[in-house]
Amino acid sequence: MSDVASSALILGASGGLGSAMVAEFLNDPAIGQVVAISSKQYPAGLEEYRTAGKLVWLTSQHNERAMADVVDQLASYAGAFSRVCICHGLLHSDTLWPEKRLEDLNGSALQDIFYSNTVVPALWLKLLFKILKGQNPCIIATMSARVGSISDNHLGGWYAYRASKSALNMILKTAAIEYGRRAKNVKFIAFHPGTTDTALSKPFQATVPTGKLFTTEFVAERLAIIMDSAEIDGELSYLDWDGQSIGW
Repeated sequence: MSDVASSALILGASGGLGSAMVAEFLNDPAIGQVVAISSKQYPAGLEEYRTAGKLVWLTSQHNERAMADVVDQLASYAGAFSRVCICHGLLHSDTLWPEKRLEDLNGSALQDIFYSNTVVPALWLKLLFKILKGQNPCIIATMSARVGSISDNHLGGWYAYRASKSALNMILKTAAIEYGRRAKNVKFIAFHPGTTDTALSKPFQATVPTGKLFTTEFVAERLAIIMDSAEIDGELSYLDWDGQSIGW
């Protein structure tokens, strides 16, 4: 086990919410060290934390071999992570856009969305099992979305994003059951951050009601509070930013 008693692990650390979670945990005195993993190089502005040893920044591409290699570098942290945030997500890009109707469906776009939103988190859960299993409580929060709720779908559209988040929820539910048998120290949370001021939501912010566009700092603080109060019960909790349960 690492000599750092309680560490946090942020996957997808350079995105809007990932960066906010890094900052949140760096300023938490209960967290001895933050390990951030991203496909991008270390950002400016956090040098003091690296120098002090509180921040470790690792880079990895999002393919299984690269991810396995970076997990091997975490061997000394086995049993030490008390907080894990999986912050990957894709809604749109320069070449794809949320579908408004069936005619907009595109096989390549579906694969890209599913890979980012479902496959990458699933691979992390597979690869990190040996690191997260232990005696110390560990809370894993993965960025899901309310639009992944089948019962809450009243508008239609956004086929790929909705389906990828529903599939993510099923991956998390199934993993929670298996971790509950084999790694009883782990608790899973599927987290809906609300509409947050990030690049992911930027094109859609004009229609957001007043007071419902959240800063990344606010969402990070809310998630940290939810993780602090989570109980290790072998279950998956599907929660929004206010700690309220979402129907599947």
